[in-house]
Amino acid sequence: MQKIITQQDILEMPKRYRTQLINSITGFKSAALIGTQSEKGILNLAIFSQIFHLGANPALIGMIVRPAVVPRHTWTNIQETGFFTINHIHPSFVEKAHQCSAKYSENVSEFEAVDLTPFFEENIKAPFVNESHLKIGLAYRDHKLIELNDTILVIGEINYVSLNDELIKEDGFVDLYLAESVTVSGMDAYYTTQKLGRFKYAKPDKKLDKLAENLF
Repeated sequence: MQKIITQQDILEMPKRYRTQLINSITGFKSAALIGTQSEKGILNLAIFSQIFHLGANPALIGMIVRPAVVPRHTWTNIQETGFFTINHIHPSFVEKAHQCSAKYSENVSEFEAVDLTPFFEENIKAPFVNESHLKIGLAYRDHKLIELNDTILVIGEINYVSLNDELIKEDGFVDLYLAESVTVSGMDAYYTTQKLGRFKYAKPDKKLDKLAENLF
């Protein structure tokens, strides 16, 4: 039986139920650990699913930060140092990654709390997760307040990428299936992926074909 949910139904839902529903219906999202460092040198690691491509030239990534009604250590650290990292989550440490969503004190490093290993690269004032198979270093470039719900769009420019060279195909495609990058649905459900195929550029007067196997 089909279930219909109206706007009024959404407004009347219990908060946690509504949050899970709205987070789930948009589909699978990227799941990554955001690494930052405070001015005092305290390392922070937070799990985010609101991360998305903004452009390739310049190479920009956007990330949504929730309203600052409580301390947001990630956003504060980005403002202080001007850097952050994005670290893909692997099935081998998905539980540790989820534990990073706990509200630790600003004086506690999630790296130590969940037993993940930080490392640094020159000229990037934010920690990477050593266990991650795909790591991205970014410099803060801009932010925009979204007044509808007081969230913040944080924009970073990519200046460092670390991954195994077998993950990059000859046309530049990065195979996240081979990387075993984890994805997320809702607030707490994690999934691995299965590749169905890659297709050639779609044109209205051409039959749609798959790309050659070596580009998979």
